[in-house]
Amino acid sequence: MTKIVLVEDDLKLCELLAHYFRQQQFEVVTVSDGSLATDTIIEHQPDLVVLDLMLPGVDGLTICRNVRPLVNSKILMLTASDDDIDHVAGLEIGADDFVNKPIKPRVLLARIRMLLRRGDEPQMSTGDVPVESETDSGGTLTECRYGSLHLNGRRKLCLLDNEEICLTDSEFDLLWLLACRPDEVLSRDFLVKSTRGIEYDGLDRTIDNKIVSLRKKLNDNPALPRKIITVRGKGYLFVPDRW
Repeated sequence: MTKIVLVEDDLKLCELLAHYFRQQQFEVVTVSDGSLATDTIIEHQPDLVVLDLMLPGVDGLTICRNVRPLVNSKILMLTASDDDIDHVAGLEIGADDFVNKPIKPRVLLARIRMLLRRGDEPQMSTGDVPVESETDSGGTLTECRYGSLHLNGRRKLCLLDNEEICLTDSEFDLLWLLACRPDEVLSRDFLVKSTRGIEYDGLDRTIDNKIVSLRKKLNDNPALPRKIITVRGKGYLFVPDRW
């Protein structure tokens, strides 16, 4: 049976949705306090999390950020806010979809089923990436593939859908660094030090500008990136299963 963890502090709405989901043959675990949500989600490892944005204790964005590296669940966020900043922030830290309040249960159910169907598609696990890789005699990674993205570190060659993407050396170096450490948040300090050999002064926007350029060249919507995402206050993350 498909398991859902429902995190919602409006007890009446929580009860209504939980009852509706159970009628649809879902197993439902409910949480009303944000401070309890992270542990509950990790403990139950549900197929899907329905997560309210505004919660007592700990807010939904923080919960999403905390659990994203630790669960394979789809995460659908509920919000009464029309602020695009909240939506973008949620998607960047790992939410899969948003539904605005007031909630229409049938619409919510349709979005849930869509996400669950997407989860049935073959995807790479963290242990499986890169899909293909080559190393030299010393064990150094020289080539890797993620879906339609193919990188050759020796030739500084980038192919997307078998078409060569023209990158500057510094853009390739940044992309290679991110791709060699998938699903790991790399800080600006680390990226500046690794690509430029200098300490990050807190003001230099070179890395940020190169990330914007990479997103454009690699067909990753700069306004709503899904492949190279920004983790607010932390850095950047390469998502291996979105290529």
